[in-house]
Amino acid sequence: MNLYPLVKPSLFAMDAERAHNLTLKTLDKVHALGLGFLSQEKIARDERIFCGLKIPNPVGLAAGLDKDGKHIDALADLGFGFIEIGTVTPKAQAGNPLPRMFRLPEVSGLINRMGFNNDGVDACVARVKQSDFWQNGGILGLNIGKNASTPMERAADDYLRGLHAVYPFADYVTVNISSPNTQNLRSLQSDEALSNLLSLLGEARAQLAHSYQKHVPVFIKVAPDLDETQLGQLCMTLQNHCMENGQTKDNAWGVIATNTTVSRDLVQHLPHANETGGLSGAPVKEASNRVIR
Repeated sequence: MNLYPLVKPSLFAMDAERAHNLTLKTLDKVHALGLGFLSQEKIARDERIFCGLKIPNPVGLAAGLDKDGKHIDALADLGFGFIEIGTVTPKAQAGNPLPRMFRLPEVSGLINRMGFNNDGVDACVARVKQSDFWQNGGILGLNIGKNASTPMERAADDYLRGLHAVYPFADYVTVNISSPNTQNLRSLQSDEALSNLLSLLGEARAQLAHSYQKHVPVFIKVAPDLDETQLGQLCMTLQNHCMENGQTKDNAWGVIATNTTVSRDLVQHLPHANETGGLSGAPVKEASNRVIR
């Protein structure tokens, strides 16, 4: 029984972020009562393997919905093949001022400028360790970013801090360098900055793999707004870190395409289209597919 059409009018009458938080808290209560099975229809197993990870089905939850790992088990009730939480930063931060989330229902879109609001990486890791999903071997990704107060020239320090904190508990780590809601963050996608960051992360990951005797894939999350030249440079930089003499030297790097877009070409006629932030949902589909291609 699908209750969503009944509750949607009430949810859409609320501020978008308030409705978001209310829905997650409701899922938590359903899970706590042992009624999580009511959320599921029969989910077919369609196992896939990528970067050595075996997932029961290829539909995963992207980062951004559960930034702090507060709702892992409740979200797992929905049947995702894998779950990614975050973005988390080394230190807790409040994010951008309210309101910071805006619906564009006419095009199934959403604009957000949350700004990496989270309780900090240590609090997130503590919740991961307590979750049944993680303890029972569910595939869990942890998404790391930089604090807004950290100067760009010290950005790599934040990513290294995040990588060290999450590595023992993550099945994969996502490096978010493409959110439009942290000032100048996207500049890390440029050739020189990305190469330097990958070198530092690669050295750290090699040391962590030796220390923990586990190899954790690291994915770079990119923007949908890169032009063809920028995409070509990004691909060459990644290849340089993954290939040597035409042979794969490190299969633990990947790309997540894509983050939200700052373009408003498809929504400029709609209310809220002028709000700053990243646009997600149906309007970003073609731009994301272009990057994937």
